[in-house]
Amino acid sequence: MRFLSFLMIFILFSISNYAQKKSNIVLEPVKKGLTDDQLLEEVQKVTFRYFWDFADPVSGLARERSNVTDYGSEVLASGGSGFGVMAIIVAVERKWITREEGAERLLKIVNYIRKADSFHGMFPHWWESPSGKVRPFGRKDDGGDIVESAFMFQGLLCVAEYFDQNNSVEKQLRAKINWTWREAEWNWYTKDGQNVLYWHWSPNCGWAMDFEIRGYNECLVTYVLAASSPTYPIDPQVYHKGWAMSNFFKNGKEFYGHKLPLGFDYGGPLFFSHYSFMGLDPRGLKDRYADYWVQNQNHSLINYDYCVDNPKKYKGYGANCWGLTAGDNMEGYSAHSPTNDLGYISPTASLSSFPYTPKESMAALRHFYEDLGDKIWTKYGFADSFSPQTGYVADSHLAIDQGPIIVMIENYRTGLLWKLFMKNKDVQNGLTKLGFEFKKSE
Repeated sequence: MRFLSFLMIFILFSISNYAQKKSNIVLEPVKKGLTDDQLLEEVQKVTFRYFWDFADPVSGLARERSNVTDYGSEVLASGGSGFGVMAIIVAVERKWITREEGAERLLKIVNYIRKADSFHGMFPHWWESPSGKVRPFGRKDDGGDIVESAFMFQGLLCVAEYFDQNNSVEKQLRAKINWTWREAEWNWYTKDGQNVLYWHWSPNCGWAMDFEIRGYNECLVTYVLAASSPTYPIDPQVYHKGWAMSNFFKNGKEFYGHKLPLGFDYGGPLFFSHYSFMGLDPRGLKDRYADYWVQNQNHSLINYDYCVDNPKKYKGYGANCWGLTAGDNMEGYSAHSPTNDLGYISPTASLSSFPYTPKESMAALRHFYEDLGDKIWTKYGFADSFSPQTGYVADSHLAIDQGPIIVMIENYRTGLLWKLFMKNKDVQNGLTKLGFEFKKSE
């Protein structure tokens, strides 16, 4: 089980450490009679408050979660903030905030992370506010985390493409993002030139975490960005002999009539089809291993069909109540999936799947909002998870769950973040280097 993804490993930390201290859920009024488009807009806009109103006031970065836990509310999430900066682009485009407000906030974020702790140009999983010092994610995980860094860079490259005006703030923003991007030493994380990327490096513990990043999971964009670096790139063999070589990479079996090219049986938690594809456009994205639109759509449909089938007979599961992914539950935090179904539905799972399953996702959204909104619809969007079986509703929101809702719904509606990320010339060069076919965005 060496090559399970980080959120599966996160369970080991979070179940023991998670402890809610107080309730801070404030319900949001449910609006009646919204069209589908109005409902999508409402969900995106309200969820955006997590990254705007609830952002850390010093840095502008996203807090790890909304509820107070043992590790404190001052913890800032690098990966979740990467999703957050993409959400700010959506907010500007949809005029929830002005372009000037968005650019100023993003410059504040970039200025902060350029002064905060980094490790060979990579960010830690967590920073502490206001100091910007690393907050250890685990006893030996107190250094660079290239997967969380990849999620941040995915967002920052979109920012650099979007904010293209010739004024002082946007020029500074582009320049500082470019410097930060060019300073990231992706090839350092091959641990002295091995043909695989390593997840962590620490100045105190070195390579003690010893975690090779092998697929298939949420980390595809890490390899794409590592190959795309104009200054510290990896060789293509790192992708082909590292990422694409594991016991869990190829699948090829059918589940509920849907063939799954890659990954775990039944596809694993749905975030596998979200995190890397906030920027990476899966439409027409292919390499020698898979068609990634087929991979993601079939993964989503398998998850949907599993919940409709409901082999464990949980109350409430069905065509309008589905979606298993990593999230909170009564015991802590777990990577929920068809092979780890504990009875908890996470709204981010079905809502972030809108590009792949628009009909099924809309049915779930209508149910969550109209039927369950008086229990799970809050000032920051939907609660992280709920159990139809027990009536439990999580007293929490997580940056890594809220962000994909905003961004993936936008990709469904307009393809905005896909266009921006795929427009980046470094990304195009990296994809070409790794042998991908892809849809170019000009």
